[in-house]
Amino acid sequence: MTKEQEFTEVIKKNQGIIFKVSSVYTNSTEDQKDLYQEIVYQLWKSFKTFKGTSKISTWLYRVALNTSITFLKKEKRDGVKVPIEQILTYKSDESDTILEDRIKSLYQQIKKLNIIEKGIVLLYLEGKSYDAIAEISGFTKTNIGTRLSRIKEKLKTQILK
Repeated sequence: MTKEQEFTEVIKKNQGIIFKVSSVYTNSTEDQKDLYQEIVYQLWKSFKTFKGTSKISTWLYRVALNTSITFLKKEKRDGVKVPIEQILTYKSDESDTILEDRIKSLYQQIKKLNIIEKGIVLLYLEGKSYDAIAEISGFTKTNIGTRLSRIKEKLKTQILK
């Protein structure tokens, strides 16, 4: 199998991870698409240097989160953009269920977190262990536990407002 084929397989198997990371770190569909594409590009650039000392998903998360942080810093330098979704009012004919509303509310609150908190909570919601989150983020396992506890409290406070 060539490197290109191997890379394509990795992307196909892990496109959900890339989509979730790019969704959490952006506010509009266009920005999400741009970030998704940038993550794939950065993965391709660093694919040949992946040594296999960690799981492919761990490496992928690390590249995706670092790319997202860089993307956000660039966005801040470029100025404020207002997503078209915030300007247009769209009413669906179908009523949302309570669960869907709660999930939307949770993700709206997650988008308000700082860059590091978003990454940690995203990994936590993916079901990653504290060890895995620590390996991906570079923080200690204890620090992850402390940060997650504070993030949960912060989200709870924001949602109850």
